[in-house]
Amino acid sequence: MAELRVKTRTPDASGKVLSVTPESAGWKHVGFEMFHLAPGQSLSDATGDREVCLVLVTGTASVTAGGERFASIGGRKTPFDGKPYSVYVPAGSDFTVAAESELELAVCSAPGTGAFPVRLIPPEKVGFEERGQGTNRRLVYNILPDTEPAESLLVVEVITPGGNWSSYPPHKHDRDAFPEETFLEETYYHRLNPPQGFAFQRVYTDARDIDETFAVENGDCVLVPRGYHPVGAPHGYDLYYLNVMAGPTRQWRFKNDPAHEWIVKPKAG
Repeated sequence: MAELRVKTRTPDASGKVLSVTPESAGWKHVGFEMFHLAPGQSLSDATGDREVCLVLVTGTASVTAGGERFASIGGRKTPFDGKPYSVYVPAGSDFTVAAESELELAVCSAPGTGAFPVRLIPPEKVGFEERGQGTNRRLVYNILPDTEPAESLLVVEVITPGGNWSSYPPHKHDRDAFPEETFLEETYYHRLNPPQGFAFQRVYTDARDIDETFAVENGDCVLVPRGYHPVGAPHGYDLYYLNVMAGPTRQWRFKNDPAHEWIVKPKAG
């Protein structure tokens, strides 16, 4: 089994600081890369047989893809500053991202055939919902949900306030049994505010053939090939994570761990 935690490294010549591929993860669908680009630096690539969602985590850039140009988009100072700009790029396309400031760029990918056109996903097109209550409250920004066109990709950002839990009660989506549950591989890219903080993520299955708990730090990425995957943010440190999911059915249907589902059931009376 692949290592389930991947840590950020020093940028290479292209600006890449983190890479998860189907080959490195030992799975079939999700790819995730992070790039740190300096002002004036560009990243150019071809999508091949994969569709891509470019998420401007922080900074400003101009993006050219599939004959379209989106000038000077982005602008967030931190991932905690509201909704992002993103660009959907279909399979069989070239793209170039030209950084106009210090830029943190996520390249999220999954199998595709080029069925949909290039499009800008501005903040006003990003859905927002608040899930949970009390210490289970978190803020969800749906960049590329299953209600928006794509072939495989699902992309979402989540802010979990310090002292709260997220992806909780523990849930899983590792059975291809739509509509009850769908099989979706998933990555969690974590950021902390303030950045010296840490959070906790557990990945475990019913059989406990996977049962690992990580103290994740700023910039860590956790892989969820299957199983439950709750996250906790300690007091004083807000947690951001960027999720990428993909599988054979582009629907998010999950099952809570039966041992903990009582948490979300209405109380009698």
